Amino acid sequence: MTKPASIAIAALLFCGAALHAQQPAAVPSPPAAQQTESDEYTRYELLAPETASFKIHYEVTATTADAKVYFNPIRKGSTASDEAVYDAMTGEPLHFEVVNGAEARKDPLMTAADPSGSYIKVQLARPVPPEGQARILIVKTYQDAKSYYRDGETIVFNRGLGIKRNSVVLPQGFELVGCNVPSQVLSEPDGRIAISFMNAGVGEAPLILRAKRGVQIGPSAVPHPLTQTRSWEAPFPGENERERLSERAHQDRDIVYFLQQPETHAFSLYHDYTESRPGVDKYLNIVREGSTVSDPSAYILDTGEKLSTRLLTGAELAAAKIESGEPVKPTAQVVVIPFPPMKKGQSIRLRISETYTAPASYRLDADELVFDRSLGRPRNAVVLPAGWYLTASAIPATVTQLSDGRVRLDFWNGRPDSVDVLLKARRRAGPQGQGR
Repeated sequence: MTKPASIAIAALLFCGAALHAQQPAAVPSPPAAQQTESDEYTRYELLAPETASFKIHYEVTATTADAKVYFNPIRKGSTASDEAVYDAMTGEPLHFEVVNGAEARKDPLMTAADPSGSYIKVQLARPVPPEGQARILIVKTYQDAKSYYRDGETIVFNRGLGIKRNSVVLPQGFELVGCNVPSQVLSEPDGRIAISFMNAGVGEAPLILRAKRGVQIGPSAVPHPLTQTRSWEAPFPGENERERLSERAHQDRDIVYFLQQPETHAFSLYHDYTESRPGVDKYLNIVREGSTVSDPSAYILDTGEKLSTRLLTGAELAAAKIESGEPVKPTAQVVVIPFPPMKKGQSIRLRISETYTAPASYRLDADELVFDRSLGRPRNAVVLPAGWYLTASAIPATVTQLSDGRVRLDFWNGRPDSVDVLLKARRRAGPQGQGR
């Protein structure tokens, strides 16, 4: 190679390298959207022990906006049969089919599906609305001798449960003699014993139930009707017997508080509520004493339909002859949200948003933020304002940091009472703590 030629090639290589260096770095593609869900609840009804089978009622909410189908995995090691799927809003059956993992992966939302797995593919009644939900009920029977078996005279249900809210119903004639996860124990209308729990922790609940024959069956096993009697030991009027013996894990009510800067004494919130009682056509939110409400709004999560709201006093509520089901002071504020009357087998899920001002509950004490409020839902969450870090929480909670830097605390309460939440926080040092 001649010297001029070698110089020319070197120049070309140099220019190519320089041009390459000037190219912007490749921006990684955003992760593909995946199927999302929430509010899962599973009820296991143990069938005759010799069948090693149990019937599952799985309630789940699809939350990926615009999704038209939902995939439910069939657990490996279990043989599924007698599947059925229903739309929770209307009670109508939904079309479904069982597909393998390779077929599921063809859906853009299921690219992470297990190729060796099987899935129930459900056609939703309507596309998931933006910021809405599609609630479905999947019924199926599993046969799984590794999870449900005999051990001498004892039957054992030994199964890791990844869903956070569960109940297990024993076969007729069996009493509970062992349970390793703290749970409510309740009676079904036919006398069967049910075990129910909420698992707020990370990972599966390693549930092991043991039961033996020996309990009454038939009419003699039917529980007495629950009453309105309150505990004689309560230092204040607490929950009545009916409330105390209701299944806490199945109560699909949750609330999220978003604290504004503490000088305002204000916090916005939303709470989700499901109504299924035939004939009910409105929701009443009675504002507790010491708080004032503003900017109420509501919509149906199932459809995205906006609902009207009315803000009345207790006196106006009485004048309108609207039954509240509990005493309401004449000066109390009441948010009234009407909706179409419920029919048997149907339900509606509302998202209600409001702003509260409550100087006694939420305040600034010198340089400390203080949030002191009794929370009555099974699932409650509090989000600190921007620029603040947590210094104290009297009630155990799980803590996460949101993408914008705010801190969220989740309080799951499996007991049929309120939790008296007391939080304290301080401003972060530097620019993060300057946000107002």
